[in-house]
Amino acid sequence: MSSTTEQNKKKSPMLHLLAGGTAGLVEASVCHPLDTIKTRMQLRRQEASVDRVIVKIKHSLQEPAMRLQHSLKEPFLRSSAAVAEPPIHEPNVYIRPTTARLTEAVLKKGTTPGAYRGSVQASLGPFGTAHRIIQREGFLSLYKGLTAVYTGIVPKMAIRFVSFEQYRDFLAKFENNGERTGRVTFSAGLASGLTEAVLVVTPAEVCKIRLQSQFHSLVDPAQAHHRKYKNVVQAAYVIVREEGVGALYKGVIPTMLRQGMNQAVNFTCYNAAKKYVMDWQKTDELEHWQSLVIGGISGGLGPLCNNPLDVVKTRLQKQVVAPRDPPKYSGLFQACIVIGREEGLLALWKGITPRLLRIMPGQAITFMTYEAVSRHLTSIGLFK
Repeated sequence: MSSTTEQNKKKSPMLHLLAGGTAGLVEASVCHPLDTIKTRMQLRRQEASVDRVIVKIKHSLQEPAMRLQHSLKEPFLRSSAAVAEPPIHEPNVYIRPTTARLTEAVLKKGTTPGAYRGSVQASLGPFGTAHRIIQREGFLSLYKGLTAVYTGIVPKMAIRFVSFEQYRDFLAKFENNGERTGRVTFSAGLASGLTEAVLVVTPAEVCKIRLQSQFHSLVDPAQAHHRKYKNVVQAAYVIVREEGVGALYKGVIPTMLRQGMNQAVNFTCYNAAKKYVMDWQKTDELEHWQSLVIGGISGGLGPLCNNPLDVVKTRLQKQVVAPRDPPKYSGLFQACIVIGREEGLLALWKGITPRLLRIMPGQAITFMTYEAVSRHLTSIGLFK
C-alpha cells in the first residue's frame, strides 16, 4: 500500500476521539510541570532598570510583586501568629525579617547578601523557577491547574484531529483529483487550531492560568485551604460570578492566533515528513520512535514564531479587572506595547525555553501515542 493511499484513508471520528484523548492525557501528565514553570516566568514582572525597581519598593504597595498582607509603614508585625506573607513575585527582590522584627526589602545586586533561614535563592531561568516553586510551595505545586488541562484535553484533542480531517477532506475537493497537498494540510491545520481555541482552549486556559498563578504552598494546609481557586469547576464559577462569562474568553484573539499558527505548522511539517519517510522506507506506517522524533521537531517550530502571542495571552488571562477600573492590558497590540515599554522587548519572549521544553516532547508524545493507539484499535477490528 502506498503512502498516498494511506493518507487518503478516512478514519472514524470516534477513532480520533479515543486516540487523541489518550494521547492528550499521557502528554499532559508528563509535561504539565513545564507549563507551570513557563506560566510563572511569563507572569513575572521585571522592571527595565534597577532604579525603577527601587522606587517601586520604597513608594508603592500596589505592584503585585510587593503586595504584602501588612503595610510596610507599620514598624512591627501585628502578632507572631500572623499569617506568613505571600512570596514576592519580583524576581530580584526578597523579604528578610530583621532582629528588630521589622520587614526589610533587600535588593539583590551582583552577589546577594547572606542567605537567611527559609529564603529561596534561585536564578531567573526555568530550573531556578522550578527550584523556587518546589521549595516555597512543594513539589505538587508544579501540577497546579492540571485538573483544567484534564477537563479540556479530551474534547480539545477530539476537536483538533476530527476537525483537521474534516477540513482537509473539504479543502481537498478544490484541488486536482482531490489531492491532499501541503497547502490543503496547512489550511486545515490553521482552521482546526482556530476551532479548538474558541470551543475549548481559551476557557480552559483562563482557569488553568488562574490556578497556576496562585502563590500558595501545597505543603502548608492553612495556605492551601485559603487559596481563592481550588479546582477547575470552582475556578470557572468564581470567574463568572466576579467578572462575567466574558472573562472566560479573555485573550481569545491571541489564543486563536497561537493555536492556528501552531497547528498549521505542526500538521504540515508532520504530514510532510511522515510521507517522505514512508516513501523512502516503502512502508505504510512509521515506527514509534520515528513518530516521536518527527512529532517533536514539528511541534517546536510554531512556538519559535509566536511566543509573544503566548506572553500576551497569559497576561490578559491572568489579570482580574475590577468594575470601573481600566485594565492594564486591553488588547493584543496594546499589551505588546506596554510590555515592551515597561520590561523591554525581550520580555515578549519570556518562557520560551520551558515552552519549547513543554511543547516539543508534548507533541512528540501526542503524535506517537495517537499513531500507536489508532493502529492498535484498528488492528483489533474496533474500527475499519
